[in-house]
Parts: sequence; C-alpha cells; structure tokens
Amino acid sequence: MTTPFSSSRVPRWLSYFLLFIAASTIAIALSTSYNRPQLAHDTDGTSSSAGGSTTFVNRSSHGFGQPAPGLNAKELALHTKGDATFDAVFVTAPAPINPGLGPQFNSNSCSGCHLKNGRGMPQLGQALIRTSLPAGAGLPVVETEGVVPDPVLGTQLQDSAVYGEQPEARVAIDWAETTGRYLDGEAFELRSPQITITAIDADHPISTDLLTSMRIPPPVFGVGLLAAIPEETLIAIADPADQNKDGISGRINRVWDFETQQADQVGRFGHKANSATLISQTATAYAHDMGIANPLLPNSDGSLEIDAETVEASAFYTQTLAIPARTQTDDATVQRGEKLFTEANCAACHLSTLKTGPSSVNTLANQAIAPYTDLLLHDMGAGLADGRPDFAANGQEWRTAPLWGLGLTQTVLPYSGYLHDGRARTIEEAILWHGGEAENTKQAFMSMATDDRQAMLKFLNSL
Repeated sequence: MTTPFSSSRVPRWLSYFLLFIAASTIAIALSTSYNRPQLAHDTDGTSSSAGGSTTFVNRSSHGFGQPAPGLNAKELALHTKGDATFDAVFVTAPAPINPGLGPQFNSNSCSGCHLKNGRGMPQLGQALIRTSLPAGAGLPVVETEGVVPDPVLGTQLQDSAVYGEQPEARVAIDWAETTGRYLDGEAFELRSPQITITAIDADHPISTDLLTSMRIPPPVFGVGLLAAIPEETLIAIADPADQNKDGISGRINRVWDFETQQADQVGRFGHKANSATLISQTATAYAHDMGIANPLLPNSDGSLEIDAETVEASAFYTQTLAIPARTQTDDATVQRGEKLFTEANCAACHLSTLKTGPSSVNTLANQAIAPYTDLLLHDMGAGLADGRPDFAANGQEWRTAPLWGLGLTQTVLPYSGYLHDGRARTIEEAILWHGGEAENTKQAFMSMATDDRQAMLKFLNSL
C-alpha cells in the first residue's frame, strides 16, 4: 500500500517543482551566508575601517546598502522606513499612493537616480542638466539658488513629463573623443559629453546665453559621517589663498540652507558642494528631480505632495548607511600603490583621515574616518570646467569627491561613470582628466612606469 505522499501519488511536475524550491532555498542560504556583511573591528579610520564603527565588510553588489552598525532599535526602524521612502515611486495625482509627480521631472523616485546607492550612469534618466544664465545678464542672482535662473528652464532642466504635459526641452548627449599617451608611450583615450538642448515650444526658445552642467548622481552612503565633520575642521583645512604655497587652494562653498532658511552656510554635498545639510539636499531633490512639493519647497500656492516626515525619513536613510570596508590592505602592491598615491600629492585633497564631531546619531559621532575628501572646492582646470557658477563655486571648481567604496563602483552598478558628468569610464580616465590644482598630480601619474600606475589603481580599487 502506498502512503498519501509516496512518489506514485505525487504528480511528476510537483516533484520537480518541490526539488526546484529546495535547491533554490539551499542556494540562497549559501549565497546569503557567503555575502553576509561582517562588522569591521578596527576603528582607526586609516585601514579597513574607513567609516569607523559604521564600517561593514561587504564587497558584494549590496555593499552600499547596509544599515550602519550601532543603530538602536528606534534608529533602525526609521532607517528601514527611510529605505522604503527612498524607493517609493511617485505617480501622477490624484492617486491613493505616492501622488504628485511632475508635471515635469527627471526621475520618479530617489532610487531611480541613485541605483543601489552608488554612482549613476551618464545617460538621460539618471544624468540631469543644471541650467542658469550668466550673472550680469539683466536678471538677478536668486539667493536660494545661488545662480541666475533661466526664465524657461529654471536651474534644472526636467527632461520628462507626466501624461498630457511636455518636458521643458529635448536633450541629446553625444561624446567627443580625444587621445593621448603616457610618457612611456602607452596610448589612452578620453571622452567628454556634448549636450544639445532643443526647444519644444517655439514660444519659449532656448537662450543663446544658457549655461549648462551635466551631472550624474553621486553615491549617497557615508553622507551622515560627512555631515558630522565639524565646520571648524573644514575652515581649518581650507587654504583659499594657498598660504602654504603647495599649489592647493581648497575653499568652502557658502550656500543657502533650506532647512534653516539661512544664507552663507557651509556647503558639503553635491558635485559643487551646493547643499549644506542632508535635509536641505533631500528636499531640493524631491522638488527639482521629481517635482514633489514639500515643506521646504512648497508649490506656489503653498500646497504639498509630501510631509516633513517623509523628507526626514529619506534623509535619515542615507545618513545611516554603512561604509564598506577596504579590501587587500595587506597586499604589498596595494601598499605600494597607496604610497605612490601620497607621493603624487593626491592626498593633499583626498584626505585619508578626518574625525567627526557630535551627531544626533550616536554611532556617527566622534569617529575616525577615511573618506578621502576634504569637502572643499578646487580649481580642476579647463578640461573639466562647465563654466557655470554655483553659489560661491566658479565654473572651474568642483568639490573633492570622496573615494571610500570606489573599488566597488562597478560591482554595485556596472557601467557607472566617474567625475561629475560620468565622462570617465574608469578610475584611470578620471585621473587623466584632472587639471588645474591637480595638474602636477596628473603629470606625476602619467610619468609613472606601467607597473606603478597599476599599483596605484589597485590601491584605489581596494577602497
């Protein structure tokens, strides 16, 4: 007699299905065990624990998505809520869930630009175009924007629109190729974006004086630690007049803060350090990137699409993301590459050691960190210039980009771009675009022997 569960009573398709489920469960369990992030124990801020106690060992494609260690139960709950808020997809009003998109926009969610919390790709849908007019063109600089807004496009071109509406303009991105050689004769190829903007409405032509700047999304992990670096620290390391005569003259961008409604605040976030706080940056992203009115930037009639709690949850999510630990710190080639990085004077701007001060999140406070940035503006030369000012930043200045997690960029999102507009396809190309204050550093890299260049790149990929 057969039992109710004998093979003769179970259909063959069901047996195969059960075997598939069992095999999948085992595979997922093994994968989860293999990739499970581990807390990095050293907290000196100079070796593997780049984020101090917020560092996790996770070199997988989820390396930018872990909550910071040390969060209490309430903070972890808010982080989880913020994660959902960050992923929320907005739709056209009226709708029961997440209404209010547009009418013009660049993306319909935070994570739609910041895929897996990492760098974006240099293509429409992720990249966006900042716009303005030259100062002195007959219109005033708007204090809250730091530029002269274009009468048609404002300060950011929205290239998408909800049903029944039109984008503000059409945008095309082409690429100009250039070539060069290292001092040892090895050839390299670089590219730069060429932006074409075409009016959709003949009654609103594109200004011939329009200033444009293509931007890709920067990584959002680690911003809570950067926010906790004391203002006094940034003032102390700034050297706008290059008083020490080392050729490096980093300076602070002074910006409008939508959170405090104050001008002349220290800018920290964005490619030109044009946002002072995470709340301010988050609110402006909702308003400009998605057309979502919020308490800091409401609609002209005062109406809102989201409340302050939503803005705060989304900002808290990015504030409390963990920092991926470095890898291969004991590798001799990586160690040699780090020495070459310092000798080439890269570390003059990409500071390897900073310390946070007080923070509303205890695990972010008083941490020795290695972000490889000074958060300051530097003249990067004509090659990277966009010609567009941004508050106190001029058209050749850019904020020093943090380098922590750099080696995970392509693991997290293949084909991500480097530099402010994603023109660099590799870390090597990014170095070769450096100019201005970094010209001597670039020349030092170009004069290295091939194995030295590779050692320095291996170090950067260990971050």
